Amino acid sequence: MAKQELQTRTEQEKRERWVLPYSRISEARDGSIVVSLEMPGVSKEDLGIEVENGELRVTGRRKEKRVEGEVLLRERREGSFSRTFTLDDTVDPDAIGASLAAGVLTVTLHRKEAVKPRRIAVKAG
Repeated sequence: MAKQELQTRTEQEKRERWVLPYSRISEARDGSIVVSLEMPGVSKEDLGIEVENGELRVTGRRKEKRVEGEVLLRERREGSFSRTFTLDDTVDPDAIGASLAAGVLTVTLHRKEAVKPRRIAVKAG
């Protein structure tokens, strides 16, 4: 890669705004892990969710709506985001679901069957 091309790319990255979506991680009653990320103004087309090498990566871009006239206050910024969460061995990478509703991305990580507690029936006599 040429020095000027690298320098131009670095300058673009410096101008790029990065936003960090707020997140909450909880355990549901069924034992699955629920990762919630606040993403107001983000459409599902602007999201990417990947699982690779024991990591869950959520990437995307928040676009700002253009308004006519002068903006008097802006608390929500447009920009790219990337959040990476390390998964432990109990998570089944083939049983992950995601939904986006009311500006919140919910990613549900189901546990492997082998690590779920199971009830043992006791027989009489």
